[in-house]
Formats: sequence, C-alpha cells, structure tokens
Amino acid sequence: MRLDFIRPLYDRRGPYASVYMGALTVPERKAHWRSVRDRLDHQVDDATIEALEEEALQAAAGRALFATDGTVVLAESLAQPPDELATCSPLPHVTPMLMRRGENVPHIRVIVDHAGAEVTVYGGGAPRRTTVQAESWPLQKTSQGGWSQRRYEQAVEDTWEKNAVAVAREIDEQVRRIGAELVLVAGQPKSRSYLLRHLGTQSADRVTIVEHGSRDDHGQFEKDVERALDEWLARRCAELLERHQESAAPTGPARVAQALREGRVHAVLMPGELSAPVWVGEGGTQVGTDPNELRHWGVAEPVRERADSALVRAAAMTDAEVWFTDDVKDVAAVLRY
Repeated sequence: MRLDFIRPLYDRRGPYASVYMGALTVPERKAHWRSVRDRLDHQVDDATIEALEEEALQAAAGRALFATDGTVVLAESLAQPPDELATCSPLPHVTPMLMRRGENVPHIRVIVDHAGAEVTVYGGGAPRRTTVQAESWPLQKTSQGGWSQRRYEQAVEDTWEKNAVAVAREIDEQVRRIGAELVLVAGQPKSRSYLLRHLGTQSADRVTIVEHGSRDDHGQFEKDVERALDEWLARRCAELLERHQESAAPTGPARVAQALREGRVHAVLMPGELSAPVWVGEGGTQVGTDPNELRHWGVAEPVRERADSALVRAAAMTDAEVWFTDDVKDVAAVLRY
C-alpha cells in the first residue's frame, strides 16, 4: 500500500484526535457523536472538537477522521469501519483505516473498439474517465464487392489502427503520469491487438487482458477488473513476503525501526495492529524501542506511542509501502538494498 495520501497528517504536529464512526442514520449519528465527544473531552481543544463534529455529522457513510489544532486534516469514507473508536494520541491512529481501506492500486481501465476507447484512470482522487474519439470514416467493412472492395477494406483497417495509435498515446501518457501498476484492457479482439502493437514498453509490460466488457455493458467488465486487481495484490504480497524470507531481512519493531531510520525499507509487512509501545520524536523517522536511543540522536523528550502508528509514519516519510498479511507474526521489513 502506498502511503502518499496520509503524508499531510505528518506535516502538522499533534496531538491528534482519531475518530472512527460507522454508517448511521442522522439521529443515530447525533447520538453517537455525543458519546465520542464525551470520550475526547479534556483531551482535545474546543476548536478541534467543533471541526470534527461538523465533519462527523454531515455524512451517513462510515468515516475515519483525523484532526488537530482545529482542523480535520484527513477524512476517509470506509465501507467497513472498525468498532466505534475515539482517541487522542501524539500521532494519528491510522492503522484501522489502512487495514479496511485496502490497497488503491494505481491502474487504468480501457475498453477499446474500432471507434476509439473509453479510458478510466485510477490514480488517487476520483476516477477520471476520458473518451478517445475515432476517425469518422470508414469504420465498418461492407460486402459491396467490386474492384474497390479490397482497397475499401484496407482503408477500414487503416482507420482502426489509427484509432488504436491515439488510444495507445493516451494510455502511455497516463501510465507515466500516475505510475500505473496495471493496464486492464477489454474490448473487440482486433482493436485490442492493434492497441497492444502500439503501446510503449512501460505500458505494454503492465497490460492484463480482461475478456468481458464493452462500452455499452460495464457490469461483467467491472467484476473481471476487481478480480484481476485482487489477483495482482495477492501476487505482489507473496513476492514481498518471499523477498523478506530469502534475504533474512529485519523482523520486530526494533530492527524494522532501525532500517526505516536508515531509509533502507521498501515495504513494511504487518500482521495487523501493533499496540506495543515505542518511543518517537518529532522527526518522521525518529522511532525506536529505547528512549535513550532517541536522546542520543538529539530528541530532548521522547514520547511514548503505539508501534503501528510510529512505524507507519516512518514508512510514509521514507516512501516505503505498508502491507497487511496473516503470513507474518510480527512486523517485518523488505529492504531496498
């Protein structure tokens, strides 16, 4: 899981109020909020409470809210929020959100036909759909016969290929822009073939063909896409686990924290929430299991924090990924080198 979207949380000093709310009706939500407010009372300043209240009461979906200094810094909708939770801590308590949010794989969905393509980009924020328009003529072969039949059919084929070239250019641009991991392609077989022929190497290496889908029928296409994304995630997690095991990489909060401080971690593998205490400073990678270590690095007053919150912050600030898997019993690291 990429953590770019939570980095703004660490641009502001805590303490942070972290609030998780389920999907409730308006009356239920108001009653629930009163309970949340009581739990945060005397821990969080009035301005932060008011900002949280405004955000919490305006939506019926499950929510994860993180606020400090009178501002809700991040608000995420969750299809399956955890049990009711409201806490105040030096760092935002993001692990329950990350576990339920799931991996948002940067990817591109393409339904291509002879007339062009529908290209939908999933790269952070709302999906962005673009229609690549076709050459107007000729798009359809006919059986008119005569001496010009072959020339006409070749003109149709040329038009199809020109349209595929335009689609390929759009996909190549978007792959570079969002760093797409996957390009999921459905549509007419001939058009898919032309498209694959003209994609750049970076895009072509990321293509997965999805058998079902047309611009008039997205139902099965969306199901196939979700299955393909799940399979990619499972393979990716298995690859990371294998890399960790083969290299005898760091395991446990102390060794993983050290590797994060050194900027050597490509991915952090976590079995779930880690409530064991560690010590942190204000710097993103200032985390350790011994407060005297932090004092040695110049942290005047180390602060006690949950291991998961501290390690996730260090991962986010060093461009490391975080993955949750039942195949590790303790936090583990996959190293860059």
